[in-house]
Amino acid sequence: MNNDRFSLAQQTMAYVLAGGRGSRLKELTDVRAKPAVYFGGKTRIIDFALSNAVNSGIRRIGVATQYKAHSLIRHLQRGWSFFRAERNEGLDILPASQMLDEENWYKGTADAVTQNISIIRGYGPKYILILAGDHIYKQDYSYMIEQHVQTGAKVTVGCIEVPKEEAKGFGVMDVDATDKILSFVEKPADPPTMPGDDTRSLASMGIYVFEAEYLYEILDKDRPDDASEHDFGKDIIPSIVAEGGAYAHPFSRSCVMSGLESEPYWRDVGTVDAYWKANIDLTDFEPALDIYATDWPIWTYSELVPPAKFIHNEEGRRGQAVSSMVAGGCIVSGSSLYRCLLFTGCRTHSFSQLEGVVALPYAEVGRRAFVKNAVLDRGVKVPPGLVIGEDPELDAKRFRRTENGICLITQKMIDALE
Repeated sequence: MNNDRFSLAQQTMAYVLAGGRGSRLKELTDVRAKPAVYFGGKTRIIDFALSNAVNSGIRRIGVATQYKAHSLIRHLQRGWSFFRAERNEGLDILPASQMLDEENWYKGTADAVTQNISIIRGYGPKYILILAGDHIYKQDYSYMIEQHVQTGAKVTVGCIEVPKEEAKGFGVMDVDATDKILSFVEKPADPPTMPGDDTRSLASMGIYVFEAEYLYEILDKDRPDDASEHDFGKDIIPSIVAEGGAYAHPFSRSCVMSGLESEPYWRDVGTVDAYWKANIDLTDFEPALDIYATDWPIWTYSELVPPAKFIHNEEGRRGQAVSSMVAGGCIVSGSSLYRCLLFTGCRTHSFSQLEGVVALPYAEVGRRAFVKNAVLDRGVKVPPGLVIGEDPELDAKRFRRTENGICLITQKMIDALE
């Protein structure tokens, strides 16, 4: 990182919007907010946005929480408490109850910032980076902040380049050759395309850079407006676009790649199918996301557990894992794993078979059980001999089964089995 970009990052505060439930993840978010959902064997979804900020040189961070926040707050306290206040570093957890004259819940993404302006001012940032806490990607934000300063933009919007057909489900930016945003359209039937490439469009990532004083000004103006939903995507950004002060920042310019990835990686793991696929994809020989690169680490809270163990070595009862990832504290006892991802402390017992299984921490699979294409929630205990993934109709009656045949299984569902 050059000195100019590092200096800009040091003058920036990151504000992470982490209050969303993520209802499309169904029972996975019954007890935790979407940003607190486990991902990749050791981490949580929010760790990617936070790690990007720290690796970019940003050491002042606020995290706005709301829905089912206990799991998220506990994770942040355990894994993200290494900042030093005497260096003007810190991570503040900001529940939706800061202002006594307001309702407790945040009314929208912009209101989540408005309610905490006094805290943000206390850090004295020159720039504010607004982040969503529920996406998987690696990005050096300092490039985006640098572009913001060089263009003199009122707001710079982070955008992911997607095929035109896929852009119909996003908020899409129509930009000119200088990256100035000409219009912003939500889920258009005919998405505008990028200059010089009529096959791809720029979709909003929910990432914004503002000069701090300007952001305070527009939020102060938005706050008393009863017609506003107090939301960045619905109110704040469109109004700045209309004034001609918004610029786009294509993700490809600041995406962090190790050399193994074939294209910039960004995923919204907001459905059970997308969540399962993104986790299982990590087991590929050349995964689309390289989480092994040490020059851009994904920081997290890591439990102190012993190494994974594989035991028994006889025909039909051999502890083995092929094309799989197995976290510490796991014991694969006389069972067979193929294309599986096991989080911390999982147990698989003798003669069981797992294929395409994402098992969250401390899940357990009993003897002679067969589990295929499934997500096991934390602490789920699959009974001995249970078969999952072979009878679609039976699976749909017992568990949450998606259109693509992925079963989401909670302990409550297991307990309801006859």
